[in-house]
Amino acid sequence: MSVARVTEIIASSKKSFDHAVKKGVRRANKTLKNVRSAWVKDQSVTIRNGRIRQYRVVLKITFVLND
Repeated sequence: MSVARVTEIIASSKKSFDHAVKKGVRRANKTLKNVRSAWVKDQSVTIRNGRIRQYRVVLKITFVLND
């Protein structure tokens, strides 16, 4: 029987939401073992002078504790 845990992380990118998701998953894999899935919980942008400065995503990362 496997035991899984879910943790929430926030990642950002100056390029796109897709790039922010990839950065978040890449970073999660550096710290967590057995990452199995990621769910995009929320998306937002920061704006300065009428232009998008940063794309942000909130990710729910699922990883297995016992495989």
